[in-house]
Amino acid sequence: MPTQEQVHEALKEVEDPELNMGIVDLGLVYGIDVRGDRNEDVTVTMTLTSPMCPVGPMFKAAVESKVRSLEGVERAAVEITFTPPWDPRTMASDDAKVQLGIW
Repeated sequence: MPTQEQVHEALKEVEDPELNMGIVDLGLVYGIDVRGDRNEDVTVTMTLTSPMCPVGPMFKAAVESKVRSLEGVERAAVEITFTPPWDPRTMASDDAKVQLGIW
């Protein structure tokens, strides 16, 4: 059954479709909740780079699909939030900041 850390590792493979960078490095994943008697229910709370992201539904589906692909996951949900608003200067990893030209 997946742990929070295993879900986090798996999400490193998911890229933002517009920036072509990993969502974990970008700081788009705000939380991972693993519940159930056997940790079979996973909810990912995340944001998008902008509220009007044109690929938002496709992006959300890609995250859900990645989580569902983990052994033992029966239900996967993605909750999109814009609180707090995404700020790559404070939320992205150092590597992502370099790629984004922030440093």
